[in-house]
Amino acid sequence: MSNSATDSPLAPSTVWAARGRRTGPAPEEVLRQNLRRLKDSETLDDFAELPVSEQTPERVFEARWRVAVSGDVTVRARLTLLPVRDRAREWEWTLVAEAESPWDENWPSPVTMFWPEEPREGRTDGEPGEPDEAGPHWDLHHGAPGLRLRAVNALPSEDKAMRRVIRNAAREAWEINLVVHEAMTPDEAGRQPLARLLPPGLRDRVVEHRAAPEQLRAVNWALRELGVWVPRGGAVIVPPDPAPAGYDGPEYSVRSIFLDGSEPTELIDVLRRCAALPKPMPRSLDQAVTALRERWTLLTLQEQLARERELVAEYSAALEAMTKSRDLYREAAEQAHAALAAYRDTPATSTAVPGAPAASPFQQLTRAFGRFKGGAKGARPAAPAPNDPAYDGHEEHVGHEGHEGEDTAEEAADRTS
Repeated sequence: MSNSATDSPLAPSTVWAARGRRTGPAPEEVLRQNLRRLKDSETLDDFAELPVSEQTPERVFEARWRVAVSGDVTVRARLTLLPVRDRAREWEWTLVAEAESPWDENWPSPVTMFWPEEPREGRTDGEPGEPDEAGPHWDLHHGAPGLRLRAVNALPSEDKAMRRVIRNAAREAWEINLVVHEAMTPDEAGRQPLARLLPPGLRDRVVEHRAAPEQLRAVNWALRELGVWVPRGGAVIVPPDPAPAGYDGPEYSVRSIFLDGSEPTELIDVLRRCAALPKPMPRSLDQAVTALRERWTLLTLQEQLARERELVAEYSAALEAMTKSRDLYREAAEQAHAALAAYRDTPATSTAVPGAPAASPFQQLTRAFGRFKGGAKGARPAAPAPNDPAYDGHEEHVGHEGHEGEDTAEEAADRTS
């Protein structure tokens, strides 16, 4: 069991979610009829059925209604219906609703806004997965087969099977799993599910597991690895997996439950506190919430106008960014052309070796002095002037052809005269 709450985002307090199975033919027609009836009675503001895609057999329905006393809080809900593979007349449904304010458990259940209310509540003592006239049509879709909403789910008599049911029910559950122990064999009223006594917003979010009087030791053995236990004649909430940060399982238990049809006020308080916890979202729930927010199509005129304005603002920002990028590119291109033109107009003073690093100004100055020094060593010293004390009248001359010791004809005539 993983108790880490850092692997997934927290579920928003405005989100209500449930999932289940629908048995029977043509569930999409049942949805259409119920949605149309609720819209005609002004319970719903509007509903829509998305076009069927050829890539997937799922059916998607959207509905919008208002809650609270003043009716100023809007709820948007999305139900996805998908046929179960290799099972005729059985469908999986996923329902996610989001309100404009934190969810109030006294608001109507979103399930009843899609599926019709049916007085088929009671104990399920048959084989798991088999339809039962005492159970609702919307069964809980979970890793443990046969679990149902708004019904009493008797725990298996075999210890290992009981442990498997409880462990699978806790893993990545969307719902609140409640284990109730019967202190004594209840009467007809005690065999009724507790869901009918819960507030509407909790009614379809609680899965009731019922342990018989003789199963107290076995059920506590199954709950031991989760760190909780159920008191005799009481109830406990199965810790979710992953559990919220700082979750203390024993705090969410009730010492006694009177199965006589009276309102279980202490249990309702515990369920409310558990439902209000900032719990990590399972990956499947995160995907469903994202689909509700990003693929919503049932818009009012004001919402359509607001969306169009958002699109215009996004297009304007994108166009401004493109214009700015174009101007920057043009400025960079002009600077590159100007630099290239200046380079072409400048005469080359030396031949650079390809790949050699450019010389620094100090190195260039040093090389210039070196060339000047080398040129001075090879130059002939200038002859002293006649009035120079070093002049003795016998200087060697260099001829026009560059041969030393040879005099011109005029110089020879001057010496002989």
